[in-house]
Formats: sequence, structure tokens, C-alpha cells
Amino acid sequence: MTETKNRIRVGVGGWTFEPWRDNFFPKGWSHARELEYASRKLTAIEVNGTYYSSQKPATFAKWRDETPDDFVFSLKASRFATNRRVLAEAGESIERFVNQGITELAHKLGPIVWQFAPTKRFEPEDFEAFLKLLPAQVAGLPLRHVLDVRHESFKTPDYLALARRYRAATVFTDSDDYPSFADLTGDFVYARLMRTDAAHPAGCPPSFFAPLAACAKVWRDGGEPTGVPRVEAVAAAEAPRDVFLYFISGAKEKAPAAAMALIEALG
Repeated sequence: MTETKNRIRVGVGGWTFEPWRDNFFPKGWSHARELEYASRKLTAIEVNGTYYSSQKPATFAKWRDETPDDFVFSLKASRFATNRRVLAEAGESIERFVNQGITELAHKLGPIVWQFAPTKRFEPEDFEAFLKLLPAQVAGLPLRHVLDVRHESFKTPDYLALARRYRAATVFTDSDDYPSFADLTGDFVYARLMRTDAAHPAGCPPSFFAPLAACAKVWRDGGEPTGVPRVEAVAAAEAPRDVFLYFISGAKEKAPAAAMALIEALG
């Protein structure tokens, strides 16, 4: 078996959620130690709090120190950068976000998610102006950017070509509520899985996890899996890549169980 340094990381959104204290965290587990516990059951977490407000450098350092060495945090970028009529004017908000202290995460900093409103249409010139504002690094730490576009107008080859030009990945949203397409535009894969169902103990039918694990391994190894929605035809095989899979929304109380079931299926 060929070894690869590229990883498949699986997680959920956040680690503070009241219903998880009934079915994920051990009974009586200290609220102050929930990140410690979650980071030893999962391999990544997408942080939603950074979307709403800035954090202190000491907070990022605390997250870094409470988690295993190979754990990763994806950060949702500030809503003040993305929820605006003219994206070209987002420079100050972008700078404020990347300079708030995220470098304290060091090697545990995963992709930065720039999430756009469902009403935000694809306007090529303005969107390119925004992409030009995204820094490749901060204080010497490389940054990886992923775009969470939520309007049908982005399902076009023009958008895909633009994102590829700026080496920005695109979120594959597995949901009926938002545009769902798995075309790759960056050098890593980022999927937000939003179909968990409270009727299943693990959030999804048992038959769900093995095919998803196989799909993730194809992505990791540089291939393009079949059976996923796309805008364009399958591209040629590329180099191995990192893969990030997050169980988000749906029956959120089942998200950790789904993530753990997928980790088990990945072996």
C-alpha cells in the first residue's frame, strides 16, 4: 500500500452544543473540557464563532494547546467581509480577520471558509476583485481559502475558471437547500454534509458511510469520484490532496456520531 502524507479529516461544526451533552460527551463532563474531548474523537472542527466576531490571540493559542498535535481547525471568516453588496470593498474586513491572531494556531490552522449569503449572485468582476484581496499568507503562515457560494448563479464554468485562477477551493455542499456541485477549484477538497437524520443512531443509514469513505479516498489520491454532482465533466487526475469533511446542520445532535462513523469506515 502506498503511503501518502495527504489526510482525510472528518469533523463537525463547533464543540459547544447543548444536545451533545446527552449523546456525545460523557455524562457530567466538564463544559470547559469539551474541546479536549471532541478533538480526541474527531480529526477536525469547523469554527463558526469566528464568523460572528473576532477572537483574541490567547483564545487561538488555548485551542491549539488543548488539542492533539495533528488536529486541525477550519475557521469561518468574518461575515463583515462576505455579507456586503460590493465585495471589492472588503479589504479592511479581510485584513482584520487574518490579523486577529489566527497564526497562534500554527500548523493546526486549516482552510479559511468564506461563506456568502444565499442571495449573493456571481458577479465576475466584483468576485475577482474579492479574490485578489485574499492573502496567500499571514506572518509567514500559508493560508488556504475555500469559498462557500450559495446561489445558483455560481454553477457556471466561468465561476469555476475564476476560482481556479486564484487557487481557491469551493465548498461541496451536500444539501437540497443550496447549490450542490463537487467540481474542484483548489488543491484540497472541502465538503459540508448537511443530511444527517435523527431517525438513525449514527445520523445516516449504515450503508451511507462506506461509499462516502471510498469517495474521500479517491479525492485524497488525486482522482475524481463518480456519482457526485458536477457542473463540468470530470477533469484529468491530479496530485494527491487533503480532504476535509464536516457534518454540518441537518440533525445537528447526530453530527458527532456521523463523523465518528465515517472515521471508522475510513479505517
